[in-house]
Amino acid sequence: MAESAHDTGSAQIAREAWLCSLTALEVVRRLSCPGDVASADLADEVGISLRGFEAEAGLAIERVKIDCFDQGVLAGFFLPALRHGPSAPAVICVSDEDISLGSMMSRLLPASLCGTMSLLLVDAGNSTVHRAFKPVHRLQCWLDYLQGRPDVDPRRIAIYGEGTGACHASRLALSDRRIAAAVCDGGLLTPRMRRASLRWISGFGQAAPDGASTGSLLPSRRLPCPLLMIVGSRSMIWEQDALELQADYRQTGADCSVVVPNNVSHPLGEVENFIALDDFVLEWLDSKLGAARPHEPVTYL
Repeated sequence: MAESAHDTGSAQIAREAWLCSLTALEVVRRLSCPGDVASADLADEVGISLRGFEAEAGLAIERVKIDCFDQGVLAGFFLPALRHGPSAPAVICVSDEDISLGSMMSRLLPASLCGTMSLLLVDAGNSTVHRAFKPVHRLQCWLDYLQGRPDVDPRRIAIYGEGTGACHASRLALSDRRIAAAVCDGGLLTPRMRRASLRWISGFGQAAPDGASTGSLLPSRRLPCPLLMIVGSRSMIWEQDALELQADYRQTGADCSVVVPNNVSHPLGEVENFIALDDFVLEWLDSKLGAARPHEPVTYL
């Protein structure tokens, strides 16, 4: 439909159709079974749709490569803000290990087009940088890169991590005060993995030893910036743990919110309503980096 609209000169229809195609491809990816041969073609289809939208909308999605402390090269995508002054807020978006940057872009691009923030999409795991170089150090390289861009406000840079990326995002927000807001796991994943290892070593299996409490899962350090935790398919944390950490934050007056997305039923099971969730996350980031309205501490989409 996008190609047909382009041929007939209907630019607005073509732009909307390219965006719809990106959303449709993401739905297909989520409904595909793991290892499905057909899913291997999705990356090419996403690339075609992204290039088509760029050409039709006159949007410049920058392919960025930077050196990382002489350890190798990092690559990512930079999507500049459409509405901003001399400089705009920016968000480092860290993908999960199993999700391509193209797939992340196909979701976030439609949600970001009316926003005032620039997006930098990166993969904390896959790069030419030596594996011994920790993901948090790679993210600091990206943070340095954003601070050096004249179109980015260095005081308003946030981090957004999905899946394993949420753990890396927490570590960056804990260690670097330049982060103004974080969508991450709040540091919950590390103590939960540690407790699981102790259970396995001690032979308790899945059951917790007598006297053990979930309170031991709370991280020893709090993030010094506003925090949003996502509970759902793109998260590795449980709702109960997130709510307990939120209660701990709120006792000290800290800014901590939790969002729990709804699932959409279909004949093969359920799919997370990623469109509503992506809109919410970007609005929350805008509320912390800009002047948008604040959200409630706990939201069910």
